[in-house]
Amino acid sequence: MPNIKSAIKRTKTSEKRRLRNASQKSALRTAVKQADLAIASADVNAAKEALQLAQKKLDKAVTKGLIHKNAAARKKSRLAKKLNALSQQA
Repeated sequence: MPNIKSAIKRTKTSEKRRLRNASQKSALRTAVKQADLAIASADVNAAKEALQLAQKKLDKAVTKGLIHKNAAARKKSRLAKKLNALSQQA
């Protein structure tokens, strides 16, 4: 445990941020997983809504610095590609 006042504050703030980041990252993963499941269930309308939510969360995560912008772009692209393939089948 740090003895210096600024180091004590730094550990407190970094712990708060770690917990917040973990929570937001978990919500992001859940949204992406839900979009994937909606696409797999072949329900186009539900898949579109889930994809929209996942894209929103991915964009938000990029602005907050949770994930890299290229990682978000890659995930969004892959989900959109799956949805487009599903839409063409229907």
